[in-house]
Amino acid sequence: MDQSSFLQKYVQDGLVSGDSIFLFLINILLVAGLSHIVSLTYIRFGATLSNRRAFAKNFVLVSLTTLLIITVVKASLALSLGLIGALSIVRYRAAIKEPEELSYIFLVISIGIGMGAGQQIITIVAVIAILAILRIKEFLSKDIRGAKSWDPDLYLTISASKNGGLNLDDITRLVEENCSRLRLKRADVSGLNIETLFLIEFNQANDPYMVESALRAVDENVNVTFLEAE
Repeated sequence: MDQSSFLQKYVQDGLVSGDSIFLFLINILLVAGLSHIVSLTYIRFGATLSNRRAFAKNFVLVSLTTLLIITVVKASLALSLGLIGALSIVRYRAAIKEPEELSYIFLVISIGIGMGAGQQIITIVAVIAILAILRIKEFLSKDIRGAKSWDPDLYLTISASKNGGLNLDDITRLVEENCSRLRLKRADVSGLNIETLFLIEFNQANDPYMVESALRAVDENVNVTFLEAE
């Protein structure tokens, strides 16, 4: 079978056509655009403490990969069954620690599924509606709290032993005295160990060193970690 006959066979079988290729290219652009908007929303309004910018870089790839899979298997039962067998031997390990991260992953996967299944209008409307609802929900929650939002400079993690002389009240007081604004995000007090996570804001560049010095003046073995807020 020569090359022209080979291509003609696939055109006749409906696997390759000018319209389907054009539609697939349009779907690629739509999926890439929607997933990019989702990634920008996650970076700007996400509440997870991990590096949101690095995590959001995966959104476009995940949605485009999903689009490719759905487009390939939707017209063939044999291919769909083969996909199940192939995925059964693949193990994905992802460091997803927050429910919000998983929710956004499901959203970008849904974009690929919707576009690949030919539901372009529904997918576009649904994504816009979901992002709008998330934005409205955040606005209303800020209004209920009665306080303006603020972007912390750093995440401050403090790990100390109770035997070192620091307790939760001491840690909170020392941090508060040496920063302009703070919020206690998490505190774990178990056994002889204390672990705290603060969202903090500084006025001067040397303020982080003042916080560390104040803590080490009480317990020189305290572990202090500063992480830049994204």
